Amino acid sequence: MLKESMDVMGALKAVLFDVDGTLADTERDGHCVAFNLAFEEAGLDWRWSDVLYEKLLDVTGGKERMHYYLAEFNKQYPARDDINEFIAKLHRRKTQIYVSLLDEGRIPLRPGVKRLLEDARKQNVRLAIVTTTSVANVSALLKNTLGSESQDWFEFVAAGDVVAKKKPAPDIYQYALEKMNLTAQDCIAIEDSENGILSAAGAGIKSVITVNDYTRDHNFNGALIVLDHLGEPDMPFTVLKGELSRDANSGVNSHVNNAHYVDIAFLNALHQG
Repeated sequence: MLKESMDVMGALKAVLFDVDGTLADTERDGHCVAFNLAFEEAGLDWRWSDVLYEKLLDVTGGKERMHYYLAEFNKQYPARDDINEFIAKLHRRKTQIYVSLLDEGRIPLRPGVKRLLEDARKQNVRLAIVTTTSVANVSALLKNTLGSESQDWFEFVAAGDVVAKKKPAPDIYQYALEKMNLTAQDCIAIEDSENGILSAAGAGIKSVITVNDYTRDHNFNGALIVLDHLGEPDMPFTVLKGELSRDANSGVNSHVNNAHYVDIAFLNALHQG
């Protein structure tokens, strides 16, 4: 009966996942650690604390983040003509270190991620990655958390420098929609940050937010719902903002109203609400 209701109303066709902070706590446990190790290896006295890194996350993209750091937090660093090449080289080394951290199993998926992906595959809901991190970072995370075949679960990976403007610009989401031949109304984005929801909203896509330690206080106006994580049967999510159901008597929305974790039925109900 639930499936029939969804079919009549127009079921969700695709779920578009951000990566850093959404699939895993990669910012805290991976990227920040890797940046500092790369700086130390290069003989730099740059050190990004958790407090500083939270501020640097206002800018998306690793290379862009380093430029922002020099412009706003390390203005005394001597100017150099090759700064773009220097930062690009640092970023390549940082990526290598980050991948090694993944290989060591130090960055697990967040609660509910694997279960939701598996449910989407069972329900024939299309999956895609939409992120500003590099393709290498995405591949390493998927391989080391879901297995070597897991990248094939995703129909499309929009990552890195595939578009000129990174989040919060909508370009990366618009690019994914075009490549997948979908409309914004066909999709839901799973995001964790204000830049992420702005990017998705700019492309007309509604978002479900799962916050992390760095993004808990971000502005998530316009989100379908804001949760602490996607939840598991034995680890229910907490709703931080938004309503679980507009109509508890509705067959679809009652599923949402009584839910303890995010699955495709839950996303379908939000999508149609």
